[in-house]
Amino acid sequence: MHDTDDIDELRKRYSELAALAGSLAHEVKNPLSVIRMNMELLKEDLDEVGSVQARRASERVQTVNRQCVRLETMLNDFLRFTRFSTMEFTAGSLNDQIRQVLDFFQSQATQQGIEVKSYLEADLPSIKLDPQTLQAAMVNLVKNAIEAMPNGGQLVARTRITRNGVALDLIDTGCGMEGETLLRMFEEFYTSKDAGTGLGLPTAKKIIEGHGGRINVQSDSGQGTQFTIEFPTPKRI
Repeated sequence: MHDTDDIDELRKRYSELAALAGSLAHEVKNPLSVIRMNMELLKEDLDEVGSVQARRASERVQTVNRQCVRLETMLNDFLRFTRFSTMEFTAGSLNDQIRQVLDFFQSQATQQGIEVKSYLEADLPSIKLDPQTLQAAMVNLVKNAIEAMPNGGQLVARTRITRNGVALDLIDTGCGMEGETLLRMFEEFYTSKDAGTGLGLPTAKKIIEGHGGRINVQSDSGQGTQFTIEFPTPKRI
């Protein structure tokens, strides 16, 4: 078992490494943005030419541009992942947090034929939370649920009181997850999506654990998924 000095040293090294990785990602992002913008301009020029060769070149430029967009998305997710080392906590309502997230996705859910239902415990105790990061975690979970139901379905958000705190259940009737995805979903850079970065769920988990909480998932392929996040309630708040 590590003593306190060893743990402090490990934390210090981790913070330094995270800061270095974040700086590197930021430095890569800037020239990548320049490449992407110039690819877009080059495509516009090629489209104006109109020849067969220009159309072929334009298609290749578009392929490069799509990969630039994908890399930018990955870098943005990575930067978010490395920035959640410090959070400022205040007393807040888990109900208010999930309401705001559901409101944000309501239009997209309606367009996809998804029915959103919420059952929020009226007497839910307050918890210590960092509003910005906690919402980012819940946005990721709700986004995943909606993406799992491209042909419609139902998303249920339910808050409840537990023995040691409060919990939020997010239940969808989507495609569910296969065994390997279920086992590896919280691994950094693991993804089963063509355009995924593999950092969304690890970031959500990191944020929730930073709040002293925990996240659990139950899923069956073709049957849907339930995420449950639990948070402790302070003795005095």
